[in-house]
Amino acid sequence: MNEERLIIGLPAGSLADASRGGNFIDLLRHAGFPTQGYDQGGPSMFPLNALLLGWDGRPQEFSAQLDLGEIDLAITGDDCVRERELEFKYVYNQTIHLEKVLPLQRGHVRVVIVKDGAVDECDGWLEELLARNKLVTMVSEMPYLGLEWFRAKIEKLGFARSHNDFSVQKYRTPPRIDAGIVIYETWGKTEAKVKEGSVHFGLETCETGNTIQDYGLDIVEEIMTSEMAVWANPAIRQNPAKYDLARMFLLNLHGALFAEDKVMLLFNARKDAVSKLLEYLKANRLFADEPTVNEGLHFTEFSVQMDASNPDLPIARVRYELAKLGATHIETIPLESSIPGLDVIAF
Repeated sequence: MNEERLIIGLPAGSLADASRGGNFIDLLRHAGFPTQGYDQGGPSMFPLNALLLGWDGRPQEFSAQLDLGEIDLAITGDDCVRERELEFKYVYNQTIHLEKVLPLQRGHVRVVIVKDGAVDECDGWLEELLARNKLVTMVSEMPYLGLEWFRAKIEKLGFARSHNDFSVQKYRTPPRIDAGIVIYETWGKTEAKVKEGSVHFGLETCETGNTIQDYGLDIVEEIMTSEMAVWANPAIRQNPAKYDLARMFLLNLHGALFAEDKVMLLFNARKDAVSKLLEYLKANRLFADEPTVNEGLHFTEFSVQMDASNPDLPIARVRYELAKLGATHIETIPLESSIPGLDVIAF
């Protein structure tokens, strides 16, 4: 393990694409961590922060790397972490100890069970399937999420004794068991395999569900929802230097997240208009404890932070109302970072 630098797992794929991934590269830049090489496929570097080291990889792999201490922080999905936790549980009889330290408000997906043909109710459909077939088949890019769901279902439906065995194997290889569930691990196009009848059902991740609909498949049940987040190896708390770097990284990343869709309004007011403006700001909750003001001889300068995406309080309306009450020289400044304080970081 590198004892002097904080090693951060940076996911390849859509997040590394500057035109996709919810502006993740811009988010890092706004946080004070511009990257070099990340949007080109790596190697990724943080040119302004020599103590941060980017590790390019797949989000599906980061959980194991975190647990081993190969990396210290990683950007990955809740579903990817849960999949690796379950793989270690079922295959290696081990427990992974990881900590979700900062949601990134990006990469939201649903993990769902899909089949060809609608069903009225999931449990009834599965009970019939199990009664007819001593061996059922499933396809998924995340086989152990599927297995955990299946195990819970057969326990509930009374098939735990007859269908408890499982085998995770490559797609369409000969089944290694005679009863239970065979889960074919695949690398995409899960929907096509379900549509063509190669398996009884599948597990898929989706954002909108449009592709599932395009294939004429139906969502039987939702297993979980997932988002991208920063995950940590809790053991870095034992390394004061790395722990301090991790908190620095998280605090600034939180500041960039918190600033999204927020702007700073700056405006002046003559002394005789101050009380009316204060009443308006208070009535619309445009400050927390008190507004930020700079007193001059004849004018008072206000600075107010507000959410520019709030449909209940449109920024255009606010500026107009402020002007009607006597505000002048109203300026709107987009925010790249806004840090409420160190206590926003629980890690």
